[in-house]
Amino acid sequence: MKSLQKLLLLVIITAGCSKDDVPKGTPDCIQDKIKEILAEGVWNPPAKIYRYTFKGETVYYIPQRCCDIPSVLLDENCAVICSPDGGFGGSGDGKCPEFFKERSNEKLIWEDDRHP
Repeated sequence: MKSLQKLLLLVIITAGCSKDDVPKGTPDCIQDKIKEILAEGVWNPPAKIYRYTFKGETVYYIPQRCCDIPSVLLDENCAVICSPDGGFGGSGDGKCPEFFKERSNEKLIWEDDRHP
């Protein structure tokens, strides 16, 4: 019985630890975005979310994915700021052409490690 209790305790302790953990302080809505992505099929290339400083604010960038699907730049409340790149023409929606030149403090906060 003690072995079963130890095993159960180990499972409980390690259940909260995974490579999918995001840095402390990441907004709940970004964590919800990760759950949404994980509910979909694996992207090609696999999904990633980066945190940057842009125009003095913390923003979250989800790079473009397969085909003509544009990238998304979100504020800390997950409101869409723009699509910096991707889409049919490859240059996003044109609402933030300065993003790639002005962004700073890059931090990869999550990467989908599932395989297609």
